[in-house]
Amino acid sequence: MALVVSLAATYLLYARIKHQLARPPALRIVASSRPLEAGTQLTAEQLVLVEWPSNLPLDGAITKPEQVVGRILLYPIPVKEPIRESLLAGPGAAIGLTAKIPDGMRAVAVVTNELNNVSGFLFPGSHVDVLVTFRAEAGTEPMTTTVLQNIEVLSTGERLQPDPSGKPQNVKVVTLLMTPDDAQKLMLASNQGTVQFVLRNAADQEQAEHRPVVIRELQGKASPPASTGKPRKVVTASGPVAYEVEVFDGQKKSVAKF
Repeated sequence: MALVVSLAATYLLYARIKHQLARPPALRIVASSRPLEAGTQLTAEQLVLVEWPSNLPLDGAITKPEQVVGRILLYPIPVKEPIRESLLAGPGAAIGLTAKIPDGMRAVAVVTNELNNVSGFLFPGSHVDVLVTFRAEAGTEPMTTTVLQNIEVLSTGERLQPDPSGKPQNVKVVTLLMTPDDAQKLMLASNQGTVQFVLRNAADQEQAEHRPVVIRELQGKASPPASTGKPRKVVTASGPVAYEVEVFDGQKKSVAKF
């Protein structure tokens, strides 16, 4: 009995270990055969099939090289990186900057100088807030307000990728990625006053509300309280109270005031 129990336990343990060590069936998916830069139009020589575990599904994976030949990469990838739909421009997209513009978005070029170019530290992929300084109406004091937040920089000058060394580079034109509504706001702001970019952390996705800042706050004076929209009751001060007394002198009547 002891021998039978030992053999049964050994068999069960062996079967369990064999099952755990069994290699799951692999899929063959398309990957890069070499490091590739963004904007590359893929060819068959740049692609290779690699094995991928079937029990680890990869969203957007492609199994046939002919499905990606001629497509354009939106982002740089290393060697043997699986090619996924999220890394590719749509079929038929043009080469260059247009390939990096998602559907429904717009690329807007803005003339810059060393100041609003953040001393040359604006790179493709950076995120900025857009501020404008202007006068709301003639005769009013200037104000600065944030009109756009978390806007991605598509290109700086003719560069679609940041400098690998991180060296700052002053350029005359910066191209921003934004919605059509935001593009209209930027055009209006640039025609109303001075536009300034504020560099932000790309991981910071918060859309905070900022009130405009006016000149009096720079002078240490408090800003006027915001109007509640409710009409104020106006109280008119009344004059001193007058007393009247009727005086009868025989049949003659008169009024005396005090």
